[in-house]
Amino acid sequence: MKAEELDKKFDEGEDLSEYLDISKARRPLQDQKRVNVDFPLWMVQQLDKEAKRLGVPRQSIIKIWVAERLQKAA
Repeated sequence: MKAEELDKKFDEGEDLSEYLDISKARRPLQDQKRVNVDFPLWMVQQLDKEAKRLGVPRQSIIKIWVAERLQKAA
C-alpha cells in the first residue's frame, strides 16, 4: 500500500491495525529503568491519599509529578 492510501484510510477514520506490524514498534526515549526512592512515611501517606482521590496507583502520581517538574525545569 502506498503512503497516500494509508493517509486516506487514516483520515477517514478506518482501523489501520491490519496494515501495521506493531511487534517491532518502539517509543523513543520511553525505555524503562527501575529506581528505588525512600520517602518519609508522611509523604507516602499523602501520595496514597492523592492517588486514591484520583483513582490511580501511587506510582502514577509520582511519575506525573516528577515529569511536570522536569518539564518546568527544562
